[in-house]
Amino acid sequence: MSLIGAIRAEFAKLFTTRIWWVLLLIMVGYVAFTAGIIAAAFGGLLPGGDEAGIPTEGLYELVYSLATSVGYVFPVILGTLAVTGEYRHQTVTPTFLATPRRSTVLVAKLVVMFIVGAVYGVFSLIGSVGAGAPLLALSDVDTGFGEQDLWLLFGRAVLAMALWAVFGVGVGTLIPGQIAAIVVLLAFTQFIEPILRMVAIFVDWMSGVGQYLPGAAGDALVGSSIFTSFDMGGGAPVEALEWWQGGVVLLAYAAATTIAGFFTTWRKDVT
Repeated sequence: MSLIGAIRAEFAKLFTTRIWWVLLLIMVGYVAFTAGIIAAAFGGLLPGGDEAGIPTEGLYELVYSLATSVGYVFPVILGTLAVTGEYRHQTVTPTFLATPRRSTVLVAKLVVMFIVGAVYGVFSLIGSVGAGAPLLALSDVDTGFGEQDLWLLFGRAVLAMALWAVFGVGVGTLIPGQIAAIVVLLAFTQFIEPILRMVAIFVDWMSGVGQYLPGAAGDALVGSSIFTSFDMGGGAPVEALEWWQGGVVLLAYAAATTIAGFFTTWRKDVT
């Protein structure tokens, strides 16, 4: 089967399941809820928001970037499931029989997840902007729609979500066991990395490491993040990479996991 045929097959396998739209709906709801709370709190509609030390000038960037800073885990999970689901449901055997060149199958998954990840990025922005902008306007806070940089942020956010989905494929290729892959993924993204990034704020020698973590690289690519916006009371914010550097680092993580998985588990015999 050609690469085009393999890409079509991957789209068909994805869209004949419910998981892609279930995750999409949960993501949009989660992002919209978070963006609404942040916009209302720091915009002055809720008491105590100004105590976080976040100025209202440029607040719209923080609110809208929640599309990636809290929503990125969903395309990562979807990309991981695109691979691990093949092993769990034992569809990997007929897949490899139909397309004996396993590299073609893997490239097809990467292409499909990049496109679907970008779609997730668009809908995640719909959630953050749709919930955040009206509340910012209600608070008499600039919504930023007249700023050219905001539209560049939107574009980088969509790119970031596409790269996160590709990274998920890499994780699934490296760890084909579905439960193990999801546990490792959630443990790192929701617990280990946030702790490391917090430590990097207060420990000088960690600051140079913290900016190269996957989540920090994704935030740098987008250009704004709630993680680096709070007044930490004595901690020095970790210097962020340039947006293109963040994109390169995030792409490098995706490439490293994919290549490592290809030369290990992906090439093993299947039954």
